[in-house]
Amino acid sequence: MTRRVEAEEGLLKLEKAFWRLKEALAQAKDELDRDGVIQRFELTVELCWKALKRILAYKGVECHFPRDCIKQAFRYGLIENDDLLLDMLSDRNLCAHLYDEKLAEEVYGRIKEIYVRELERLVLSLKEKL
Repeated sequence: MTRRVEAEEGLLKLEKAFWRLKEALAQAKDELDRDGVIQRFELTVELCWKALKRILAYKGVECHFPRDCIKQAFRYGLIENDDLLLDMLSDRNLCAHLYDEKLAEEVYGRIKEIYVRELERLVLSLKEKL
């Protein structure tokens, strides 16, 4: 499999995960739904950095860890806001390793008010750049 095909597959997985996140967010009505949104957010962020890794590899740039791939993607012009993606990564890590009701509400609020718009811009931008 060529690196271009790998990059395209990574982007397709990210795009599907993003649309599922957006769908869950639109339908969320209660605590259980909120937790489902957070789970989909965690998956989307995971697929995001992995898609960046694959796209960077296609462009001849190697990275191996989430923070490094985000920084490299910013350096090479794939993303415009590395700080916001790093914030998403931090929130993903917090949610994945520790459950706290107050934290869940805060992260859910950021997903709803900030992250989903940024992820949509990112997915559309990466599709254009690949």
